Amino acid sequence: MNNEQEIIDIQNTDCCIVGGGPAGVILSLLLARQGIAVVLLEAHQDFDRDFRGDTIHPSVMQIMEELNLSDRILQLPHTKMSRLNVHTADATVTLADFSHLNTRYPYIVMLPQVRFLNFITQEAEQYPNFTLILGANVQELITENGVVQGVRYRGQGGWHEVRATLTVGADGRYSKLRQLGGFESVETSPPMDVLWFRLPRQPEEFAGGMGRFGAGKIVVMLDRGEEWQLGYVIPKGGYQKLRAAGLAALKNYLIEVVPELNNRIEILQDWSQIAFLSVQSSRVKRWYRSGLLLIGDAAHIMSPVGGVGINYAIQDAVVTANILSKPLKNHHVEISDLAKVQQHRELPTRIIQAFQKLIQKRIFAPILTENQTFQPPLILRLPILRYLPARLIALGVFPVHVQI
Repeated sequence: MNNEQEIIDIQNTDCCIVGGGPAGVILSLLLARQGIAVVLLEAHQDFDRDFRGDTIHPSVMQIMEELNLSDRILQLPHTKMSRLNVHTADATVTLADFSHLNTRYPYIVMLPQVRFLNFITQEAEQYPNFTLILGANVQELITENGVVQGVRYRGQGGWHEVRATLTVGADGRYSKLRQLGGFESVETSPPMDVLWFRLPRQPEEFAGGMGRFGAGKIVVMLDRGEEWQLGYVIPKGGYQKLRAAGLAALKNYLIEVVPELNNRIEILQDWSQIAFLSVQSSRVKRWYRSGLLLIGDAAHIMSPVGGVGINYAIQDAVVTANILSKPLKNHHVEISDLAKVQQHRELPTRIIQAFQKLIQKRIFAPILTENQTFQPPLILRLPILRYLPARLIALGVFPVHVQI
């Protein structure tokens, strides 16, 4: 650290969590409920950021039920999606049907992430041992004798330190803690990127979500109540070519696949209304070092296929709390304790990433790069296999339950 950086204050806590996304807020709540002192650092001044994952799958609703929160979550304004369908010019194919799953929540809850994050942090704030600090831009790890002892962050007028028994990086796909910790990643290159934007949804239109596939074009449509959140899927690296073709060309491409948008497409007037997502998929080889653990997208960046990123991040948080609550209460976390978190969560992560890679390779890539029409893969044509995509997307590979 530069000697000119004056530290305004030093806080001591049991667990310092960096990143106020789904993994960070759920882990904070679970630990706070156990009487463990938690400081949650979030770089932004609030949780209100657009075009984030807004899907809460049955696996997470079951976790919310175990926390006695599911009924209250369903009282928040939301929509539900019972099936994932693909529409082409010739047919409609169901990619995943959640309505037949053995769960009290046979649907995906479409809930703006800002509402979910605010709801969970408000629950955590009921516990005096929980502290949320907004506008905390973490810049450095505090390391002594090879052990991470906390972080230094800028915010609230200067530099601050949080010293902790355990530091958790839950700061997403662009994780600062992953970078500072020197973690090595195994990366794949999904064959696509996505442009996200919103257009009005008319009351008579279907509810839920769907994909619209044409030769060379894929549009994802997600019901946001009065709006559609639309994702226009493009070949990897094709964004600049599309920008060069102009906004009018993009509108024409959209109308080719979804003709009913013609009466509202002119709402798109500027590229600033469109968010570009560079699709990534990776995982770090080792999720931890002494005093530091990565979870959620910080440990494994998920492709948007299936919308499972939030749910796997929350499952990571639950497993982390289950395993580490006792060591944290004893104010001593062994590196073997951190290794147990990865041991429990790495296989499900590898399986779902392999599933996403298969969908991208067998469905998306031929359409985007070879202008092929959609052909349902074998897993959707054989009745005995058709439940597998719904099961993987909705519930994950293994069930995760709150055990504390």
